[in-house]
Amino acid sequence: MKKNPIIPFALIASLGILAMIVLSVVGLNEQDKIAGEGEEENDVVLDDPEAIAESCIGCHGGDLEGASGPSLQQVGSKYSQEEIYEIIMNGIEGTNMPGGLVESEEAEVLSEWLAEKQ
Repeated sequence: MKKNPIIPFALIASLGILAMIVLSVVGLNEQDKIAGEGEEENDVVLDDPEAIAESCIGCHGGDLEGASGPSLQQVGSKYSQEEIYEIIMNGIEGTNMPGGLVESEEAEVLSEWLAEKQ
């Protein structure tokens, strides 16, 4: 007697389709959870100037003491809050300081915080 060779393939295909459906549903639920977590984190960053300043660490150093960019530890004694905001948003032409690394709301919080550093 010969066994029908199609039955094992059909069984494997059915299990594969079922696994794809289950994993898709689980993935969609996880995607919603991840999207919700990101929104909460943005609110925290918007209010925390030290968290916003993490985008400056690459050039200005971990404590803003200066690295490839100048020190920002006493930048408030050199520039006003408005000038600091303009530099953050537009950069400084002819230097390595790019503009637009943070959103305007974040730039407002960051410029206020940096202006206090004197």
